[in-house]
Amino acid sequence: METMPTPKVTVQDLIRQLKLKELIPEIDSSGREITVTAVNRPGLQLAGFFHYFSSDRVQIMGNLETAYIRSILDQNDSESRDRLQANYRRLAAAGVPCIIYARGLTPEQDFVDICREEGVPLLVSDYTTTDLAAGIIAWLKRQMAPSIMVHGVFIDVYGEGVLITGESGIGKSEVALELIRRGHRLVADDAVVLRKPTDFLVEGTSAELTRFFLELRGIGIVNVEKMYGVESVRVKKKLDMIIEMVAWTDAAESFDRIGMEIQHQDVLGVPVAKYRVPVKPGRNIAVIVEGAAVNNRARKMGYNAAEELNNRQMHPDEL
Repeated sequence: METMPTPKVTVQDLIRQLKLKELIPEIDSSGREITVTAVNRPGLQLAGFFHYFSSDRVQIMGNLETAYIRSILDQNDSESRDRLQANYRRLAAAGVPCIIYARGLTPEQDFVDICREEGVPLLVSDYTTTDLAAGIIAWLKRQMAPSIMVHGVFIDVYGEGVLITGESGIGKSEVALELIRRGHRLVADDAVVLRKPTDFLVEGTSAELTRFFLELRGIGIVNVEKMYGVESVRVKKKLDMIIEMVAWTDAAESFDRIGMEIQHQDVLGVPVAKYRVPVKPGRNIAVIVEGAAVNNRARKMGYNAAEELNNRQMHPDEL
């Protein structure tokens, strides 16, 4: 497994993803990097409290913040307005990646001018404050998720994300082709990128360069999407199980024949069910993978065939 560097995410990427409106388009947002996945609502900062201020987060202004600003402006008190102006500048000068107004709200011109002077992108979204914050966090978590690259084939088999691993030349791609012909969908071949967007989820995808390509020894590279259609591929899939193809030799090596206990492999801190399948001429590994996927799905639904057989053996009178 090869650890991959965290992708660089810029404010410009965020603007394109959420289709945000730029109030100061002359500011170059491509050079401002977002380094954390959380967001902040700077209501306390507008009131002058900057202790524990998370200046590295995307700042979101909603109804609460704009209502507070409006209350200050409506007082027509020069001292309160000057204090608000000073807090505007402290906020903009703190090195925040960007400031986004939700609900289509727009800032007063003084704040726009200060952000222009400090070079801070000032943006507007039509989303509600809650939806905007949730959307930004979800997207940033996916973009900045820890990731590794593994050698193998990733297939969607009956809705189960199956990572097939094994030594080079053992036949992983041939098994993948047979599964594709049987109606299952290819996610990645050879270089599989695994990401963890949440604490309990690992997703598999492929590198952009090799997406939907499959290498067959003796044949060469084939494009699965072009050969079998768009229904034969998918861009990403949750990782549900790992099947390690192992050469079946005459050596005394034990393979699980009952399946009472499932082995697990740690993938980015998430335990994933793992099965070791011996390979020798004459075995239809594609059918075995299908069976393993269905069995794994049944286990998650609460049914365990090995336990049922064991119960029958222990209590034959109940049959």
